[in-house]
Amino acid sequence: MEKKTVLIVDDEEDMRFLVGMYLENAGFSYLEAENGEEALQILKNNKVDVILIDVMMPKMDGFTLCARIREQSDVPILFLTARGDEWDKVKGLKLGGDDYIVKPFSPGELIARIEAIMRRAYHNKQKNEDLSFGPLVIDERGRKVTVDGDPVVLTLKEFDLLLFLAKHHGQVFSREELLAKVWGYDYTGNARTVDTHIKTLRMKLKQASDFIQTVWGIGYKFEVS
Repeated sequence: MEKKTVLIVDDEEDMRFLVGMYLENAGFSYLEAENGEEALQILKNNKVDVILIDVMMPKMDGFTLCARIREQSDVPILFLTARGDEWDKVKGLKLGGDDYIVKPFSPGELIARIEAIMRRAYHNKQKNEDLSFGPLVIDERGRKVTVDGDPVVLTLKEFDLLLFLAKHHGQVFSREELLAKVWGYDYTGNARTVDTHIKTLRMKLKQASDFIQTVWGIGYKFEVS
């Protein structure tokens, strides 16, 4: 089984060495960063499964780093810091941290906390995996769409329509069926609403627009050849 990788972000070299030793003994691999800027660069170029972040660091403190990471990733984050005030803990969790450990700590507690947040994070992720079709990625849980990594801004109904079609890959639906499934059975609008949403979806999806196909005389389907 592939080892999980932990990124240790701490300006104290001795602490990084100690934590790294604990991680290796528990079967993890690890990467090191001595400040937030270095950590962000590592995240751009490496697959990381968990991040351990100290709060008090030069150049960029741990809270700021956490907020920056959450702008682009839901990777599990565990604060590992000497700052044990309740306000600090609350702030860290509100910024997107998954757990908060105050130094000093035991090796057993650290590994148990890492394993716990990984179970929670990756269990939920497995239940809500992204739908990927070539350049098109649909994040169902986050309600986000990207094409070649670029975000695509969709309305609520555009997203719902795209998601429904993508989850029923290859199936043909009439306009009336799409209205019932996506807009709801009590929707009283015109069936041409579907045409309008399909048109705007295709414009926004650009090179992935061909995935939404017209089946003449019937309706639409989502298919990637």
